[in-house]
Amino acid sequence: MTQARPESTRTDARNNRARILAAALAAFAESTEVSLTAIAKRAGVGIGTLYRHFPNREALIFALYQHQIGELIDLAPTLLGANPPLDALRLWFAEVAGYAQRKFGAAEVIHAATNGGLDDEYYRPFVAAIAQLLSAGAEDGSLKPDLDPEDVLLQLSVLWRIDPATGGAARINRILDLIIDGLRANTP
Repeated sequence: MTQARPESTRTDARNNRARILAAALAAFAESTEVSLTAIAKRAGVGIGTLYRHFPNREALIFALYQHQIGELIDLAPTLLGANPPLDALRLWFAEVAGYAQRKFGAAEVIHAATNGGLDDEYYRPFVAAIAQLLSAGAEDGSLKPDLDPEDVLLQLSVLWRIDPATGGAARINRILDLIIDGLRANTP
């Protein structure tokens, strides 16, 4: 009998985890009421495998939250590398808005999954991503200097309240324009 190498076992576990997260993301986009059994089936794993990675629904939701917030944080420098700072900021805000729209109606579930300060480890990096975008814009003169990234985050928090079913995309674009206009440096 051949024993599996530890690397392959870890690779399989990582692949299973990734498949479960992808399946959960798709399933929760369709309905926040989806069962863990349905998610496991969609991921092509057994329910025991799902529970080994995520002992309960809240753990799975929190892992999705962590993954998606991490992707948003990592996107800021990527956008800055490919766009002028003002464009990068607007594109990043649009991604944050898209995330908010996908999570509309699930705020209570996310709050329950992150209750107790579990999301604190992402707050500072998220604010740092905003600061990086603001700093680049201040440096090239397109944004006001000395903007507070936490103030900007508070402005963005309105995105969580926009119902996608009632003209959300149009309203988001108008609000993002207002936010960007308020951050833009005065031009002569």
